[in-house]
Amino acid sequence: MELLEVLGFASAVVIGITLGLIGGGGSILTVPVLVYLLKSDPVQATAYSLFVVGVSSVVGSITYFRKGLVELKTAIIFGIPAIITVYATRAFIVPAIPEEVFSMGSFMVTRDILIMVLFAVLMIAASYTMIKGRKDSGLGDEKRTFNYPMILLEGVVVGLLTGLVGAGGGFLIIPALVVLSKLPMKMAVGTSLVIISSKSLIGFLGDVQNQPIDWQFLVFFTSISVVGIFIGSWLSTKVDGSKLKPAFGWFVLIMGIFILTKSIL
Repeated sequence: MELLEVLGFASAVVIGITLGLIGGGGSILTVPVLVYLLKSDPVQATAYSLFVVGVSSVVGSITYFRKGLVELKTAIIFGIPAIITVYATRAFIVPAIPEEVFSMGSFMVTRDILIMVLFAVLMIAASYTMIKGRKDSGLGDEKRTFNYPMILLEGVVVGLLTGLVGAGGGFLIIPALVVLSKLPMKMAVGTSLVIISSKSLIGFLGDVQNQPIDWQFLVFFTSISVVGIFIGSWLSTKVDGSKLKPAFGWFVLIMGIFILTKSIL
């Protein structure tokens, strides 16, 4: 096993630990690890990332279910348009993107470059929410209200982004649940994990019919990440993960800028 492969599988543990420790965001590292360390092409990496994110979110949501911190009605309302959109994106839109998208002078924008640029922009946006942090809405005792048109629109947007770049999109979903569904922060996090797991795994089914899947590799990588989640959850009882989140956000920002620069240059 080459050094890069060792680093890649070691990074799978880090991804899981980050998820277990800070409660989200770690999965955004999955695509860069798969592309730059394990030498997957970007389309395959985004497909594998959906599986890793989906399984990790299932594991992460169990604790929230046990604590009653999942609003199933909201998950269904938000999740249905997201699930339909992400599946359609993976099954039809991504395969339809040409290898050579467009050219700017002598610079050719390929499908791989386009996907990585979109992913880098998403990383930079996600890093902002990690660095800034989130405040609880304090609306836990109020009657639930639903802004249905905006929830449906947000679900479609999140589904499209998830389908294109293979990220969970929690940094978009959680604020939407707090603002549009008036959920308190902890319930928004638990509910978002249910939405992320369902849309990611169903979106991945759109890839199964379009490209070969190395199941042995994928299950192994995902299993390592899940082990990392349990390690991170244990560490969260010793360390305040919320205090580490801004530092991780700066790391994600640097990674996003690096990927953006590398993809363009």
